Amino acid sequence: MTDNKQLKVTLIKSAYGRLAAHQACVRGLGLRRMHSSAVVLDTPENRGMIRKVSYLLKVEEA
Repeated sequence: MTDNKQLKVTLIKSAYGRLAAHQACVRGLGLRRMHSSAVVLDTPENRGMIRKVSYLLKVEEA
């Protein structure tokens, strides 16, 4: 992974009613509401959060 690589994550399903840890991952990625997007760095920490809640997200390379 390069230092400047970024990912665009979009929340496509609601985090409401999900496990607290999954809600925390969504907030940690900078997503607030449905269809909101955020650009995050491609780090192992962010990859782990994305993997944990991948069923709620759409991920693209930015």
